[in-house]
Amino acid sequence: MKILITTGIYPPDIGGPATYSKLLYDKLPERGIEVEILSFGEVRNLPKIIRHFVYFLKILKRARKVDIIYAQDPVSVGMPTMLANKILKKRFLIRIAGDYAWEQGVQRFGVKDNLDVFSVKEKGYGFSVGFLKMIQKAVAWSAEKVIVPSHYFKRVIINWGIDSNKIIPIYNGIELNESKVHKVHKVESKVLLSVGRLVPWKGFDVLIETMPDILKEIPNLKLKIVGGGPQKEELEKIIERLGLDENVILTGPVSRDELLDLKKNSDIFVFNTNWESFSFDTIEAMNLKLPVIATNVGSLPELIQNDMDGILIEPNNKKQIISAVNKIIRNDEFRNKIVINAFNKSQKFSIENTISNLEKILKEQ
Repeated sequence: MKILITTGIYPPDIGGPATYSKLLYDKLPERGIEVEILSFGEVRNLPKIIRHFVYFLKILKRARKVDIIYAQDPVSVGMPTMLANKILKKRFLIRIAGDYAWEQGVQRFGVKDNLDVFSVKEKGYGFSVGFLKMIQKAVAWSAEKVIVPSHYFKRVIINWGIDSNKIIPIYNGIELNESKVHKVHKVESKVLLSVGRLVPWKGFDVLIETMPDILKEIPNLKLKIVGGGPQKEELEKIIERLGLDENVILTGPVSRDELLDLKKNSDIFVFNTNWESFSFDTIEAMNLKLPVIATNVGSLPELIQNDMDGILIEPNNKKQIISAVNKIIRNDEFRNKIVINAFNKSQKFSIENTISNLEKILKEQ
């Protein structure tokens, strides 16, 4: 069997889809499935519209001798993949881990609704957002199977009007052996770590604004935020306004090895997001015995039971963030309990489980 993976990004690009596609490239051949990667990065330097047409042509050329085409998003690569497959008539699967129309709507077109409302509501967002909603729904509808990273996100795709029977949740897997050198953190070191694209729904602005109050309780604590994105300048202004230059560090995007090192040398992983389809970084933090504070939204309650293997808070709730940080830093017994429970839970999120579940779908006749 041979599979073509069409993906928006691929190493050396940094991000979840790049990591996921690389894992498939490395692991599927061990199961007798040959993998070819077609990254949108090959055409990104071309003008808009033209780049999508050239990518479409590349799919036509490379997919002729494969059995399955597996797209990694419903718009930038999903749409040209769907159109090419109208000609090729291969088995077509798609992985959807985010609502592109909603993300663009929030960033560019003034959408205020949360994802749960947005995924149900059909009208009232204007032409551009409506057009993106139409594209991603058409691509999902045309696929044989829609792979999603959580049961929560399956419900979102059902809201698009897609048949629930063709939507298959498969959790993202991690390399569990990376945790072997890590130990439970000591109280003396005080570093909060947060990771994600710098976009409004990740809540980095509120997390930074919480720091002055946290510092009153825990002096010399530092917050490191890893990632790049359109909100970078806004976050820098908040840091400057609050005089937090010594305590809040925007690292920008970092390599895979650098991110692992940061996780191993931090005290708490904080994820103040307004929504999440699946958080690879949260699971990895749990596996690396890094205590987790995350929001009670999206798929995160599937990963964390409050006060058992982490702390769940409401998005942008400053009082709850401060309380959670204090509880983990000052209560050794509680911290050690959630760290061990989280580590044990993380074992079911191995890349081997991910690959095995995907293999079953790929080999269906």
